[in-house]
Amino acid sequence: MGAGNQQERLSQEEKRRWFLAGVFEGEGSLCISIKRHPTSPSGFYVDPEFFVYQHKNRRDLLELFQDFFQTGRINPKPGNTDVLVYAITSRRSISEKVVPFLKRYMEFSARKADITRYIQAIDMFEKGIHRTKEGLIEIVKLAYSMNHEGKQRQRRLEDVIHRILRGHMPDTAICSPAFCGEDMVRSPERSGEPGGNRNDLAPQKTEE
Repeated sequence: MGAGNQQERLSQEEKRRWFLAGVFEGEGSLCISIKRHPTSPSGFYVDPEFFVYQHKNRRDLLELFQDFFQTGRINPKPGNTDVLVYAITSRRSISEKVVPFLKRYMEFSARKADITRYIQAIDMFEKGIHRTKEGLIEIVKLAYSMNHEGKQRQRRLEDVIHRILRGHMPDTAICSPAFCGEDMVRSPERSGEPGGNRNDLAPQKTEE
């Protein structure tokens, strides 16, 4: 293959990446989920997640993401089967594949501040900082600083921090309005979409 053809192929690949960045800017969502977990010492399961949404007629766009990242799953959105969601919920995949993409291609995003905080949180996970109460609290604070200061949260930041500091307790002991149910950082871009907020799907962690 000639040098000209090789350069053309590389150019097309770069175009694809910028195209995916544009789709993600309008149809994607980053979140650090904070879900009540009965057996966790902190009382919560905290992890990063990555989503892209499309109408079911545009599944091919989500397949472009899946082909590019070589991971993740495409499923109907619960409550609105006309919408499909591409989700990466593996922390390792996000760290190794999504973060480099965000750093290179989302430099001019309108959500740059949230992306920076998201990457910072993932770096803290990679360093094992989340294994201490103090480190987990710092990550939770980052999560609450995203998406308009966590205004879509079900729980107050102070309540989550208090629960983490108290350590493990039986599930029945914390089933109060502040601690029942699930909570996660939600992207504000399409919160008014029919069928509920974007991250209501919260896919089960069945990904590799």
